[in-house]
Amino acid sequence: MATEIKVPTLGESVTEATVAKWMKKVGDAVAMDEPLLELETDKVTLEVNASAAGVLAEISVKEGENVEVGALLGTIDEKASAAAKPAAKEEPKKEEPKAEAPKEAPKAAEAPKPAAAPAPAAAPASATYDKVLSPAVKKLIDENNLDPRKIQASGKDGRLVKEDVQKAIEAGTAKVTYGAPAAGSTAPSAPKAPRADREGEERVRMSRLRQRIAQRLKEAQNTAAILTTFNEIDMTNVMALRNQFKDEFEKKHGVKLGFMSFFVKAAIAALKELPAVNAEIDGDDVIYKNYYDIGVAVGTPQGLVVPVLRDADNLSFAGVEKGINALGLKARDGKLSMEDMSGGTFTISNGGVYGSLMSTPIINPPQSGILGMHKIQPRPMAIGDKVEIRPMMYVALSYDHRIIDGREAVTFLVRLKDAVEDPQRLLLDM
Repeated sequence: MATEIKVPTLGESVTEATVAKWMKKVGDAVAMDEPLLELETDKVTLEVNASAAGVLAEISVKEGENVEVGALLGTIDEKASAAAKPAAKEEPKKEEPKAEAPKEAPKAAEAPKPAAAPAPAAAPASATYDKVLSPAVKKLIDENNLDPRKIQASGKDGRLVKEDVQKAIEAGTAKVTYGAPAAGSTAPSAPKAPRADREGEERVRMSRLRQRIAQRLKEAQNTAAILTTFNEIDMTNVMALRNQFKDEFEKKHGVKLGFMSFFVKAAIAALKELPAVNAEIDGDDVIYKNYYDIGVAVGTPQGLVVPVLRDADNLSFAGVEKGINALGLKARDGKLSMEDMSGGTFTISNGGVYGSLMSTPIINPPQSGILGMHKIQPRPMAIGDKVEIRPMMYVALSYDHRIIDGREAVTFLVRLKDAVEDPQRLLLDM
Protein backbone atom coordinates (compact mmCIF):
# COMPACT_ATOMS: atom_id res chain seq x y z
CA MET A 1 0.00 0.00 0.00
CA ALA A 2 1.37 3.41 -0.96
CA THR A 3 0.84 6.44 1.27
CA GLU A 4 1.01 9.84 -0.38
CA ILE A 5 3.12 12.63 1.10
CA LYS A 6 1.31 15.92 0.50
CA VAL A 7 1.95 19.57 1.30
CA PRO A 8 0.08 20.29 4.56
CA THR A 9 -1.97 23.38 5.30
CA LEU A 10 0.59 26.16 5.60
CA GLY A 11 -1.38 28.67 7.60
CA GLU A 12 -3.27 31.90 7.15
CA SER A 13 -2.83 33.48 3.68
CA VAL A 14 0.05 31.10 2.80
CA THR A 15 -0.67 28.94 -0.25
CA GLU A 16 2.78 28.06 -1.57
CA ALA A 17 6.13 26.80 -0.29
CA THR A 18 9.55 25.78 -1.59
CA VAL A 19 11.04 22.34 -1.00
CA ALA A 20 14.14 23.36 0.92
CA LYS A 21 15.67 19.99 1.72
CA TRP A 22 14.86 16.28 1.54
CA MET A 23 16.14 14.44 4.61
CA LYS A 24 15.57 11.01 3.03
CA LYS A 25 16.43 9.45 -0.32
CA VAL A 26 14.35 7.05 -2.41
CA GLY A 27 14.74 3.58 -0.89
CA ASP A 28 15.40 4.85 2.65
CA ALA A 29 13.39 3.31 5.47
CA VAL A 30 11.17 5.79 7.35
CA ALA A 31 9.43 5.52 10.69
CA MET A 32 6.05 6.96 11.61
CA ASP A 33 6.30 10.74 12.31
CA GLU A 34 9.94 10.84 11.19
CA PRO A 35 10.89 14.12 9.42
CA LEU A 36 11.07 13.60 5.65
CA LEU A 37 11.68 17.08 4.24
CA GLU A 38 11.70 20.78 5.02
CA LEU A 39 9.37 23.28 3.37
CA GLU A 40 10.29 26.95 3.33
CA THR A 41 7.35 29.35 3.26
CA ASP A 42 7.11 33.12 3.21
CA LYS A 43 7.08 33.12 7.00
CA VAL A 44 8.69 30.01 8.49
CA THR A 45 10.46 26.76 7.70
CA LEU A 46 8.50 23.66 8.68
CA GLU A 47 9.10 19.94 8.60
CA VAL A 48 6.84 17.40 6.90
CA ASN A 49 6.74 14.14 8.84
CA ALA A 50 5.92 10.65 7.64
CA SER A 51 2.28 9.70 8.17
CA ALA A 52 3.16 5.99 7.89
CA ALA A 53 6.12 3.67 8.35
CA GLY A 54 7.75 1.99 5.38
CA VAL A 55 10.17 2.94 2.61
CA LEU A 56 10.33 6.21 0.67
CA ALA A 57 9.25 4.92 -2.74
CA GLU A 58 9.17 8.14 -4.77
CA ILE A 59 10.16 11.80 -4.60
CA SER A 60 7.83 13.82 -6.86
CA VAL A 61 9.19 17.31 -6.18
CA LYS A 62 12.89 18.09 -6.08
CA GLU A 63 14.68 20.56 -3.83
CA GLY A 64 14.26 24.17 -4.93
CA GLU A 65 10.86 23.66 -6.57
CA ASN A 66 7.71 25.49 -5.49
CA VAL A 67 4.59 23.58 -4.42
CA GLU A 68 1.06 24.51 -3.46
CA VAL A 69 -0.99 23.28 -0.51
CA GLY A 70 -2.15 19.72 -1.16
CA ALA A 71 0.45 19.01 -3.87
CA LEU A 72 1.98 15.53 -4.01
CA LEU A 73 5.54 15.47 -2.68
CA GLY A 74 6.22 11.74 -2.84
CA THR A 75 4.99 8.34 -1.69
CA ILE A 76 5.79 5.85 1.06
CA ASP A 77 5.51 2.10 0.46
CA GLU A 78 3.98 0.78 3.67
CA LYS A 79 4.40 -2.89 2.71
CA ALA A 80 8.14 -2.44 2.47
CA SER A 81 10.26 -2.34 5.60
CA ALA A 82 13.80 -1.53 6.54
CA ALA A 83 14.80 -4.79 4.92
CA ALA A 84 13.39 -3.56 1.63
CA LYS A 85 16.54 -1.64 0.85
CA PRO A 86 18.66 -4.69 -0.02
CA ALA A 87 15.64 -6.26 -1.72
CA ALA A 88 15.44 -3.29 -4.05
CA LYS A 89 19.00 -3.99 -5.22
CA GLU A 90 17.98 -7.52 -6.28
CA GLU A 91 15.16 -6.30 -8.55
CA PRO A 92 17.34 -5.89 -11.66
CA LYS A 93 18.25 -9.60 -11.42
CA LYS A 94 14.57 -10.55 -11.35
CA GLU A 95 13.78 -8.49 -14.44
CA GLU A 96 15.82 -10.76 -16.77
CA PRO A 97 14.06 -14.12 -16.25
CA LYS A 98 10.59 -12.91 -15.26
CA ALA A 99 7.80 -12.75 -17.83
CA GLU A 100 6.94 -9.19 -16.78
CA ALA A 101 10.39 -7.91 -17.76
CA PRO A 102 9.91 -8.40 -21.53
CA LYS A 103 6.66 -6.39 -21.29
CA GLU A 104 8.54 -3.43 -19.90
CA ALA A 105 11.58 -3.95 -22.12
CA PRO A 106 9.92 -2.91 -25.39
CA LYS A 107 8.52 0.20 -23.67
CA ALA A 108 11.95 1.06 -22.44
CA ALA A 109 13.38 0.42 -25.88
CA GLU A 110 10.72 2.48 -27.59
CA ALA A 111 11.27 5.51 -25.36
CA PRO A 112 14.77 6.34 -26.57
CA LYS A 113 13.80 6.08 -30.26
CA PRO A 114 11.93 9.40 -30.46
CA ALA A 115 14.54 11.02 -28.23
CA ALA A 116 17.33 9.83 -30.50
CA ALA A 117 15.82 11.59 -33.51
CA PRO A 118 16.82 15.23 -33.36
CA ALA A 119 13.76 16.64 -35.18
CA PRO A 120 11.04 15.27 -32.86
CA ALA A 121 13.09 16.24 -29.80
CA ALA A 122 13.28 19.86 -30.91
CA ALA A 123 9.59 20.18 -31.77
CA PRO A 124 8.01 19.56 -28.36
CA ALA A 125 10.44 21.79 -26.49
CA SER A 126 7.71 23.46 -24.48
CA ALA A 127 6.21 20.09 -23.56
CA THR A 128 9.57 18.92 -22.28
CA TYR A 129 9.85 22.12 -20.28
CA ASP A 130 6.47 21.50 -18.63
CA LYS A 131 7.89 18.49 -16.83
CA VAL A 132 10.13 20.69 -14.69
CA LEU A 133 7.54 23.38 -13.95
CA SER A 134 5.88 23.35 -10.56
CA PRO A 135 2.05 23.45 -10.58
CA ALA A 136 2.01 27.08 -9.43
CA VAL A 137 4.48 28.18 -12.10
CA LYS A 138 2.71 26.25 -14.88
CA LYS A 139 -0.65 27.73 -13.88
CA LEU A 140 0.75 31.26 -13.98
CA ILE A 141 2.34 30.63 -17.39
CA ASP A 142 -0.86 29.16 -18.85
CA GLU A 143 -3.07 31.93 -17.49
CA ASN A 144 -0.86 34.62 -19.00
CA ASN A 145 -0.14 32.82 -22.28
CA LEU A 146 3.64 32.84 -21.76
CA ASP A 147 6.45 30.89 -23.39
CA PRO A 148 8.62 29.40 -20.59
CA ARG A 149 11.63 29.25 -22.92
CA LYS A 150 11.71 33.05 -23.01
CA ILE A 151 11.80 33.49 -19.23
CA GLN A 152 15.10 33.89 -17.40
CA ALA A 153 15.25 31.11 -14.77
CA SER A 154 16.82 31.77 -11.39
CA GLY A 155 15.83 28.62 -9.49
CA LYS A 156 18.01 25.69 -8.53
CA ASP A 157 19.36 23.73 -11.52
CA GLY A 158 18.03 26.37 -13.88
CA ARG A 159 14.39 25.88 -12.91
CA LEU A 160 11.73 28.55 -13.20
CA VAL A 161 10.26 29.87 -9.97
CA LYS A 162 7.13 31.95 -9.49
CA GLU A 163 9.11 35.19 -9.10
CA ASP A 164 10.71 34.65 -12.54
CA VAL A 165 7.29 34.39 -14.16
CA GLN A 166 5.96 37.45 -12.32
CA LYS A 167 8.93 39.49 -13.56
CA ALA A 168 8.29 38.29 -17.11
CA ILE A 169 4.62 39.30 -16.81
CA GLU A 170 5.59 42.78 -15.65
CA ALA A 171 8.17 43.13 -18.43
CA GLY A 172 5.85 41.68 -21.08
CA THR A 173 8.75 39.84 -22.73
CA ALA A 174 7.58 36.22 -22.66
CA LYS A 175 4.27 36.24 -24.54
CA VAL A 176 3.73 33.31 -26.90
CA THR A 177 4.36 34.42 -30.49
CA TYR A 178 2.66 32.65 -33.39
CA GLY A 179 4.58 32.05 -36.58
CA ALA A 180 8.19 33.10 -37.00
CA PRO A 181 9.45 35.28 -34.12
CA ALA A 182 10.52 38.78 -34.98
CA ALA A 183 14.20 39.41 -35.29
CA GLY A 184 14.27 41.57 -32.19
CA SER A 185 11.85 39.49 -30.12
CA THR A 186 14.52 38.29 -27.73
CA ALA A 187 16.14 41.69 -27.28
CA PRO A 188 13.91 42.90 -24.40
CA SER A 189 14.90 39.88 -22.28
CA ALA A 190 18.59 40.78 -22.42
CA PRO A 191 18.45 43.44 -19.67
CA LYS A 192 16.74 40.92 -17.39
CA ALA A 193 19.77 38.62 -17.35
CA PRO A 194 21.78 38.77 -14.11
CA ARG A 195 24.82 40.95 -14.38
CA ALA A 196 28.23 39.30 -14.43
CA ASP A 197 29.78 38.88 -11.00
CA ARG A 198 33.03 40.66 -10.34
CA GLU A 199 35.98 39.09 -8.58
CA GLY A 200 35.40 39.01 -4.84
CA GLU A 201 31.61 38.89 -5.18
CA GLU A 202 29.38 36.01 -4.14
CA ARG A 203 25.85 35.57 -5.46
CA VAL A 204 23.37 33.97 -3.04
CA ARG A 205 19.67 33.65 -3.82
CA MET A 206 17.36 35.29 -1.31
CA SER A 207 15.40 32.85 0.82
CA ARG A 208 11.61 32.89 0.62
CA LEU A 209 11.53 34.41 4.11
CA ARG A 210 13.87 37.25 3.11
CA GLN A 211 11.87 37.84 -0.10
CA ARG A 212 8.66 37.96 1.92
CA ILE A 213 10.18 40.39 4.43
CA ALA A 214 11.23 42.67 1.60
CA GLN A 215 7.81 42.42 -0.05
CA ARG A 216 5.84 43.15 3.11
CA LEU A 217 8.02 46.09 4.13
CA LYS A 218 7.67 47.62 0.68
CA GLU A 219 3.92 46.97 0.69
CA ALA A 220 3.68 48.79 4.02
CA GLN A 221 5.50 51.81 2.62
CA ASN A 222 3.42 51.82 -0.55
CA THR A 223 0.07 51.39 1.21
CA ALA A 224 0.16 53.01 4.63
CA ALA A 225 0.78 56.68 5.38
CA ILE A 226 3.64 55.93 7.79
CA LEU A 227 4.77 58.62 10.21
CA THR A 228 7.06 58.27 13.23
CA THR A 229 6.97 60.22 16.47
CA PHE A 230 9.59 60.07 19.24
CA ASN A 231 9.95 60.48 22.97
CA GLU A 232 12.52 59.58 25.61
CA ILE A 233 12.15 57.64 28.81
CA ASP A 234 14.13 57.98 32.03
CA MET A 235 14.84 54.37 32.97
CA THR A 236 16.09 55.17 36.51
CA ASN A 237 13.08 53.90 38.47
CA VAL A 238 12.37 50.78 36.42
CA MET A 239 16.06 49.81 36.54
CA ALA A 240 16.08 50.26 40.33
CA LEU A 241 12.91 48.17 40.68
CA ARG A 242 14.37 45.47 38.45
CA ASN A 243 17.65 45.36 40.39
CA GLN A 244 15.77 45.16 43.67
CA PHE A 245 13.60 42.19 42.76
CA LYS A 246 15.37 40.38 39.89
CA ASP A 247 16.93 37.62 42.04
CA GLU A 248 13.74 36.94 43.99
CA PHE A 249 11.69 37.10 40.77
CA GLU A 250 13.90 34.56 39.01
CA LYS A 251 13.92 32.26 42.02
CA LYS A 252 10.12 32.26 42.25
CA HIS A 253 9.19 32.20 38.56
CA GLY A 254 12.19 30.50 36.95
CA VAL A 255 12.66 33.31 34.44
CA LYS A 256 14.65 36.56 34.47
CA LEU A 257 12.87 39.88 34.91
CA GLY A 258 13.63 41.91 31.79
CA PHE A 259 12.55 45.32 30.56
CA MET A 260 10.30 43.89 27.86
CA SER A 261 7.55 42.91 30.31
CA PHE A 262 7.36 46.52 31.56
CA PHE A 263 7.07 47.83 28.01
CA VAL A 264 4.48 45.23 27.01
CA LYS A 265 2.34 46.10 30.04
CA ALA A 266 2.79 49.84 29.49
CA ALA A 267 1.96 49.53 25.78
CA ILE A 268 -1.24 47.59 26.52
CA ALA A 269 -2.35 50.26 29.00
CA ALA A 270 -1.79 52.90 26.31
CA LEU A 271 -3.56 50.80 23.65
CA LYS A 272 -6.63 50.50 25.86
CA GLU A 273 -6.81 54.27 26.14
CA LEU A 274 -6.10 54.81 22.40
CA PRO A 275 -7.85 51.96 20.53
CA ALA A 276 -7.00 53.34 17.06
CA VAL A 277 -3.37 52.31 17.60
CA ASN A 278 -4.58 48.72 18.08
CA ALA A 279 -6.88 48.82 15.03
CA GLU A 280 -6.53 48.05 11.32
CA ILE A 281 -8.01 49.28 8.05
CA ASP A 282 -10.12 46.85 6.03
CA GLY A 283 -11.29 48.50 2.82
CA ASP A 284 -13.39 51.48 3.88
CA ASP A 285 -13.81 50.16 7.43
CA VAL A 286 -11.74 50.42 10.58
CA ILE A 287 -11.63 47.27 12.73
CA TYR A 288 -11.13 48.03 16.42
CA LYS A 289 -9.73 45.07 18.35
CA ASN A 290 -10.67 44.57 21.97
CA TYR A 291 -7.92 42.03 22.51
CA TYR A 292 -4.16 42.49 22.70
CA ASP A 293 -1.99 40.01 20.80
CA ILE A 294 1.42 41.66 20.90
CA GLY A 295 4.00 40.81 18.25
CA VAL A 296 7.59 40.79 19.49
CA ALA A 297 10.19 41.19 16.74
CA VAL A 298 12.99 38.60 16.99
CA GLY A 299 16.16 38.54 14.89
CA THR A 300 17.20 35.09 13.57
CA PRO A 301 19.93 33.94 11.17
CA GLN A 302 17.21 33.61 8.51
CA GLY A 303 15.82 37.12 9.04
CA LEU A 304 13.47 39.11 11.24
CA VAL A 305 10.35 37.28 12.43
CA VAL A 306 7.50 38.54 14.60
CA PRO A 307 5.95 35.81 16.78
CA VAL A 308 2.82 36.82 18.67
CA LEU A 309 2.22 36.84 22.42
CA ARG A 310 -1.48 35.94 22.71
CA ASP A 311 -3.83 37.75 25.11
CA ALA A 312 -0.88 39.58 26.64
CA ASP A 313 -3.23 41.75 28.71
CA ASN A 314 -4.18 38.67 30.74
CA LEU A 315 -0.58 37.69 31.48
CA SER A 316 1.42 38.56 34.59
CA PHE A 317 4.93 40.01 34.33
CA ALA A 318 6.26 36.47 34.71
CA GLY A 319 3.84 35.21 32.06
CA VAL A 320 5.03 37.85 29.60
CA GLU A 321 8.69 37.03 30.22
CA LYS A 322 8.10 33.29 29.89
CA GLY A 323 6.07 33.75 26.73
CA ILE A 324 8.70 35.96 25.09
CA ASN A 325 11.51 33.59 26.05
CA ALA A 326 9.62 30.59 24.64
CA LEU A 327 8.87 32.37 21.35
CA GLY A 328 12.45 33.61 21.05
CA LEU A 329 13.82 30.09 21.56
CA LYS A 330 11.44 28.65 18.95
CA ALA A 331 12.42 31.41 16.52
CA ARG A 332 16.15 30.74 16.89
CA ASP A 333 15.59 26.99 16.48
CA GLY A 334 13.37 27.49 13.43
CA LYS A 335 10.42 25.83 15.20
CA LEU A 336 7.86 28.63 14.92
CA SER A 337 4.48 27.57 13.54
CA MET A 338 2.13 29.62 11.38
CA GLU A 339 -0.12 30.09 14.39
CA ASP A 340 2.81 31.63 16.30
CA MET A 341 3.28 34.22 13.54
CA SER A 342 -0.22 35.34 12.59
CA GLY A 343 -2.87 37.63 13.96
CA GLY A 344 -0.89 40.20 15.98
CA THR A 345 -2.58 43.52 16.77
CA PHE A 346 0.49 45.62 17.68
CA THR A 347 4.25 45.04 17.47
CA ILE A 348 7.20 45.92 19.69
CA SER A 349 10.73 45.88 18.27
CA ASN A 350 13.79 46.22 20.50
CA GLY A 351 16.69 47.48 18.42
CA GLY A 352 18.50 48.36 21.62
CA VAL A 353 19.78 44.81 21.99
CA TYR A 354 21.94 45.50 18.92
CA GLY A 355 23.05 48.93 20.15
CA SER A 356 20.61 51.08 18.17
CA LEU A 357 20.18 54.54 19.65
CA MET A 358 17.27 55.62 17.42
CA SER A 359 15.31 54.28 14.45
CA THR A 360 12.05 54.64 12.51
CA PRO A 361 10.49 51.14 12.48
CA ILE A 362 8.14 50.12 9.66
CA ILE A 363 4.69 48.90 10.65
CA ASN A 364 3.80 45.23 10.19
CA PRO A 365 0.65 45.23 7.99
CA PRO A 366 -2.25 45.04 8.54
CA GLN A 367 -1.34 46.48 11.93
CA SER A 368 -1.37 50.26 12.32
CA GLY A 369 1.38 50.80 14.86
CA ILE A 370 4.79 49.56 15.96
CA LEU A 371 6.83 50.60 18.98
CA GLY A 372 10.61 50.80 18.67
CA MET A 373 12.73 50.44 21.82
CA HIS A 374 16.38 51.45 21.78
CA LYS A 375 19.64 51.40 23.71
CA ILE A 376 19.75 52.73 27.26
CA GLN A 377 22.28 55.56 27.10
CA PRO A 378 23.50 57.62 30.10
CA ARG A 379 22.91 61.30 29.25
CA PRO A 380 23.00 64.60 31.17
CA MET A 381 19.44 65.65 31.98
CA ALA A 382 18.00 68.74 33.70
CA ILE A 383 16.32 67.49 36.88
CA GLY A 384 14.80 70.49 38.60
CA ASP A 385 17.59 73.04 38.94
CA LYS A 386 20.37 70.47 38.63
CA VAL A 387 21.95 68.48 35.81
CA GLU A 388 22.18 64.75 36.49
CA ILE A 389 23.37 61.76 34.49
CA ARG A 390 20.35 59.56 33.84
CA PRO A 391 19.89 56.28 31.92
CA MET A 392 17.73 57.40 29.00
CA MET A 393 16.04 55.47 26.20
CA TYR A 394 14.61 56.91 23.00
CA VAL A 395 11.33 55.30 21.95
CA ALA A 396 9.65 55.62 18.56
CA LEU A 397 6.09 54.97 17.45
CA SER A 398 5.61 54.46 13.72
CA TYR A 399 1.92 54.60 12.85
CA ASP A 400 -0.53 54.65 9.95
CA HIS A 401 -1.59 58.29 9.72
CA ARG A 402 -4.72 57.26 7.81
CA ILE A 403 -6.44 56.23 11.05
CA ILE A 404 -4.11 57.45 13.82
CA ASP A 405 -3.83 61.21 14.31
CA GLY A 406 -0.73 62.90 15.64
CA ARG A 407 -2.51 63.65 18.92
CA GLU A 408 -3.19 59.96 19.48
CA ALA A 409 0.34 58.92 18.55
CA VAL A 410 1.96 61.47 20.84
CA THR A 411 -0.46 60.66 23.67
CA PHE A 412 0.38 56.95 23.28
CA LEU A 413 4.09 57.61 23.84
CA VAL A 414 3.39 59.97 26.76
CA ARG A 415 1.27 57.29 28.47
CA LEU A 416 4.01 54.73 27.81
CA LYS A 417 6.65 57.09 29.20
CA ASP A 418 4.61 57.81 32.34
CA ALA A 419 4.05 54.11 33.06
CA VAL A 420 7.68 53.05 32.60
CA GLU A 421 9.12 56.00 34.51
CA ASP A 422 6.72 55.30 37.40
CA PRO A 423 6.18 51.48 37.37
CA GLN A 424 3.73 51.69 40.27
CA ARG A 425 1.20 52.98 37.74
CA LEU A 426 1.23 49.57 36.08
CA LEU A 427 0.46 47.82 39.35
CA LEU A 428 -2.39 50.25 40.07
CA ASP A 429 -3.69 50.11 36.47
CA MET A 430 -3.23 53.87 36.02
